[in-house]
Amino acid sequence: MPELTDEETVIVATVRRFADEQVRPAARDLEQSDEYPGDLIERMKEMGIFGLVVPESFGGSKVSTPCFALVTEELARGWMSLAGAVGGHSVVCEIIARFGTPEQQSAYLPLLATGEMRAAMALTEPEGGSDMAGIRTVAKAVDDGYVLSGAKTWITNGRRAQLVAVLCKTDTSAIPAHSGISVMLVEQGHGIEVSRDLGKLGYKGVETSELQFSDVRLPSTALLGGVGGKGFGQMMKGLELGRIQVAARAVGVARAAFEDSLEYAQIRKTFGKYIWEHQFIGGYLADMATKLSAARLLVLDAAERLDRGGRCDLEAGMAKLFASEVAMEITMDAMRIHGAYGYSTEFDIERYFRDSPLMIVGEGTNEIQRNMIAKQLVARSRAAEPLGGHRS
Repeated sequence: MPELTDEETVIVATVRRFADEQVRPAARDLEQSDEYPGDLIERMKEMGIFGLVVPESFGGSKVSTPCFALVTEELARGWMSLAGAVGGHSVVCEIIARFGTPEQQSAYLPLLATGEMRAAMALTEPEGGSDMAGIRTVAKAVDDGYVLSGAKTWITNGRRAQLVAVLCKTDTSAIPAHSGISVMLVEQGHGIEVSRDLGKLGYKGVETSELQFSDVRLPSTALLGGVGGKGFGQMMKGLELGRIQVAARAVGVARAAFEDSLEYAQIRKTFGKYIWEHQFIGGYLADMATKLSAARLLVLDAAERLDRGGRCDLEAGMAKLFASEVAMEITMDAMRIHGAYGYSTEFDIERYFRDSPLMIVGEGTNEIQRNMIAKQLVARSRAAEPLGGHRS
């Protein structure tokens, strides 16, 4: 486990209490009614959760990435939708803090830090999501700025975000294609149209929308960093944090399923004994705990590497891949342990089971993660860099 500062330890503990005392008692009703958790979001603003990746110089309360991951885990343990509400927002904060012009940083980061302004990232398109170099949304340069045209889908907070970081092409003839990609910072008032909200298996309460950009006029200051053609690299760096965050969400959901199962197995009796005493159920619990611990360690390893300043797409991809698959396995085992009650909406197990697949397909599908991991393994092997980046 990483060494957190005393302040970070307090932050994680505070979020844990928030999850236990305010989120978990409300989550089932909010999720089943698909109601936006406005009161909980307001409380998260007051706690400073929306500013955990924003530097203090811009009004944030930036913490280490391991601390951010542990906060995410606690939120997701309470209700994964709340962790999702801060996920894309935090990636946008990260790329503005890393790559934004001084004017963009001073204009947006103080508002993003308090949650007064919330952000979303717009990458996926109706025609596809994994092939980001093949996106069709275009920002055409004109005398006084840009004209943005295209569509994006699967946008968390699409209706409520006041700032959307849109991945688009500013040079459609660039070779390779990714060298013509940029990020546009589009404020809600510039003409974003929400064409529809998407129905989902899980991840309720927080809307996921499709956005249309129909000849949206943007000032030249909307281009992230002020230089075109850098957007692919900018977003890939931001997604290192994003994949760590998604992996931490998976750990949170898996932990909730495990903890509920461990408690239930000590209450439920069959054939004259508590069910944990039956070999099969005890075996499930042992495997769940082991997988959960391994997933958390992968997440924290990737988080620590990100903070060391090195490239961590391999480690973030591994964490996201393993933690999301483990979450699916643990929530399934939790349903087995609970039997028919696990299938009932009177318990939270069925919610965990429905939420888990999002982390498998979100922030780059696990099939894409495996492709990326393999490429990075070969690249590091050729560079004689050991796995994990440590030399003896």
